Amino acid sequence: MNIILLSGGSGKRLWPLSNEVRSKQFLKIFNNTDGTKESMAMRMYRMIQEVAPESTVTIATSDNQVPQIKAQLGEDVGISVEPMRRDTFPAIALAATYLAKNGVRNDESVVVCPVDPFVELDYFECLKKLSLEAGKANLTLMGIKPTYPSEKYGYIIPVSDEPVSAVSSFKEKPSFHAAEEYIRQGALWNGGVFAFKLGYLLDIVSSRFGTCEHDTLYKRYGDLEKISFDYAVVEQESSIQVIRFEGQWKDLGTWNTLSEAMEETVSGNALADGCENTHVINELGIPLITLGINHAVVAASPDGILVADKARSPELKNYVADARPMYECRGWGEYKVLEYKIHEDEMNSLVKELKISPGEHISYQRHRHRTEIWTFTEGNGELILDGVVKPVTRGDVAVITPGMKHAIKAISELHIIEVQIGDELTEDDIERLDWDWK
Repeated sequence: MNIILLSGGSGKRLWPLSNEVRSKQFLKIFNNTDGTKESMAMRMYRMIQEVAPESTVTIATSDNQVPQIKAQLGEDVGISVEPMRRDTFPAIALAATYLAKNGVRNDESVVVCPVDPFVELDYFECLKKLSLEAGKANLTLMGIKPTYPSEKYGYIIPVSDEPVSAVSSFKEKPSFHAAEEYIRQGALWNGGVFAFKLGYLLDIVSSRFGTCEHDTLYKRYGDLEKISFDYAVVEQESSIQVIRFEGQWKDLGTWNTLSEAMEETVSGNALADGCENTHVINELGIPLITLGINHAVVAASPDGILVADKARSPELKNYVADARPMYECRGWGEYKVLEYKIHEDEMNSLVKELKISPGEHISYQRHRHRTEIWTFTEGNGELILDGVVKPVTRGDVAVITPGMKHAIKAISELHIIEVQIGDELTEDDIERLDWDWK
């Protein structure tokens, strides 16, 4: 089975824990069976391996999420990278051409689903059924049995109440009363899960974009029309069937729905006393105390602090402005931004705390517009400056001037306070170079 997991999101609905880089699917807030914490993406990937270990999994995502995916899911998972966001049809089209480039045949089944639903193992058994049914109709959808009249989801109207049925019609996100009527007619939620034969979609991609060759499509990606898969494919297709799914399915897209799935009400350096239906999450080093606050979410991270009534948490996206992420997890470890300033002379300064995992390293690189000052506060590592390697430990300081080639490798977990000074402090000011650590 070939599975494409769609990983998008702007990170605003679960601010301040999520941001553009660390979207909700990467928040480690669930308890794994071994007692460790796992994210939605990790939970989804683990369950796929349990139910269908022979599956080939590809994540369709933007470039800024790649480090998080590799850090959480490992190097073996396939990644189809969007050079920019162009909605679900271009993302799925690019992922389909990625599969073809990597040897998937036109007659093989492909299942597409979001990376972040809260589901159990029966969901993945249903994905296997979708894969087996693919090709009996051009499109096979998963229809989720509604648990209440929701205005957030589209609806699929099946022809019959059989486990597998042809589709009569689709309904967009309705009013509450219209949703009640659809459910009386036997409608199912459209959870954005569908299957097809790879060749079927490649033909559509070729017809719409003039090519189904991956590298060509990637280069032209910025010129592709922004359009959803539902509009571009589903609503144009007459040969569609739906498989009914009656298991647990939750879209944990807001704080009030996410907290329903959290096993712990308090996480991090926090205390809550006399609170009813309140969740407190603290990622800061300072203590957070909540007293007598009911039906609320209190969350603190380097990106900000939220205190909100759970009933109003779906409105959060309207209040969160675009800003530089203050926390990011990378394949080599993580960093937090401690301070960012623009000074009167128009020079900028940025202070970060980096933690590099044992055996990991930052790429060999240089910058043209900034000076970096590294102060090593914990651990041991190997520092490279212009090709010269030397050991570093707590108390050592390195000054890296513009144009100087540099990298660092951790022997034990390495903590660094990094101060950047320059007129341009962006990720674009990085020229990556080759270096053989052996």
